Amino acid sequence: MGPLVAVPGGGQFRTVVYYGPWQCSSQLMTYCREKCAGSGHALQGCMWLADVKMDFEGTIVRAGSRFGMTNCCCNYGTLNPAQNKAARDKWDDSRPEFREQWAKRFGAWPSENGNPYEGHHIRDLWHGGNPTDWDNILPFPKDIHQTLFKLYNQCYANAPPWTSVGTDFPYGE
Repeated sequence: MGPLVAVPGGGQFRTVVYYGPWQCSSQLMTYCREKCAGSGHALQGCMWLADVKMDFEGTIVRAGSRFGMTNCCCNYGTLNPAQNKAARDKWDDSRPEFREQWAKRFGAWPSENGNPYEGHHIRDLWHGGNPTDWDNILPFPKDIHQTLFKLYNQCYANAPPWTSVGTDFPYGE
């Protein structure tokens, strides 16, 4: 749960992230199938990484939104080791500035016991994900983030459970 952030013109919002990973809902699976096809690729699996909820409270209205963050495991090619290292180095060099910019938009970059969450690339660098794109990076607790490597390999290998549809909402509030 993020801090309250003031909004210009009045009001404030809070970002809450529910971390998966879960099997994709039918809506997210369809989204991924279309996303892969739109770039000339086939869907191999779909992983619902997190559900980002933003709650707004103003003087007149209370509102909120939800956004499912997914990894569409399309049959992308992989980078060679030199390209992968260059992408990793670009992320490493930009990480402090990225976290500062995140804090301006959403409140402080999350941390646990004084240790900042790791930055997870939704479309991983190995499969050509942009190392500094806002839409490709999400803070993840270290313990969950470390398990994603194995799960991504399953997803890109067209392996269950990432090939079948899950529930519409895999958690309760």
